[in-house]
Amino acid sequence: MKRKSDDVTGIDAMSSGWDGFPMIDRRFSVSQLRLGWISIWEIILMTADIGPVWKKYTTKLGSIERQVFTSHFSVKLPPKASLPVHRFNRRWRQNAGARRTAESFRNEEGGEEPGEEEGVSPMVEKYWFQRFDLFSRYDEGIKMDEEGWFSVTPEEIAARQADCCCGGVVIDGFAGVGGNAIQFVAKYNYVIAIDIDPKKIEMARHNAKIYGVDEYIDFLVGDFFQLAPFLKGDIVFLSPPWGGPTYKLRDTYGLELLNPKDGYALFQAAQNITPNIIMYLPRNVALLQVEHLAWLSSPPLPFQIEESKLHGHVKGITVYFGDIASS
Repeated sequence: MKRKSDDVTGIDAMSSGWDGFPMIDRRFSVSQLRLGWISIWEIILMTADIGPVWKKYTTKLGSIERQVFTSHFSVKLPPKASLPVHRFNRRWRQNAGARRTAESFRNEEGGEEPGEEEGVSPMVEKYWFQRFDLFSRYDEGIKMDEEGWFSVTPEEIAARQADCCCGGVVIDGFAGVGGNAIQFVAKYNYVIAIDIDPKKIEMARHNAKIYGVDEYIDFLVGDFFQLAPFLKGDIVFLSPPWGGPTYKLRDTYGLELLNPKDGYALFQAAQNITPNIIMYLPRNVALLQVEHLAWLSSPPLPFQIEESKLHGHVKGITVYFGDIASS
């Protein structure tokens, strides 16, 4: 097949091939052939009838180069599991924060890509590479919608937030797909998980079953502000919508930007249930406004502000109010 971009600059790569290597007769631009460690002349050598050259260079291909090379030349490379990782690819993934378990890393190195059935759009594809940070048991059938990919609390952070409460009733006002609710149950709590979106509640229930804790969670479809006057619990956990990934574009994130109501209204609704409140907020939140929340109570509530980190990077700010502030 001839491409418009190849009309001006290109080369013809042809080979009669050796055993098991198909005929190659295509035209490619210089930019297409400059793949990592492979130069134009190396491609020409590889497509000639020279077996040792093929073996030498195909073992150096990273996952990205392998995909492009095989798609251009219609050849089948050796299994990736036996090949080393390309240095540039590994550095790129580390910079993107894509640190995963050994099993997930092997899966990705084998050429695994997110599928449409997983609800992964181009906007949230980078979160897919962090899927085992979000749920360590992701490959057992975890379900998330598009919003869930960038709004769920990473499992390590959710577990740390749950450390302060054991053996009580926790109300999760914005449960989403259930990341925090699952970790609260792991610390011997009973959880009331609330979300206004019935699809998210179904996903949260499904995910809780995977972790074997669904029997210890009451899932409620509804508006937290409408349900709050009728709720009883020991701790209220609040991780309201931040407005999507664009929150990071602001120098300072004010509490008035939280959804569906501002942080002050949200805190007062929770305070009518219990003074023991946990809020998970953006890492660029206005800390002075957060301190003012403690003064909405008389006497003022003790509070503790904690940077929630994952792999050394701050992902958000967790604020503890009431008796759990010093726990």
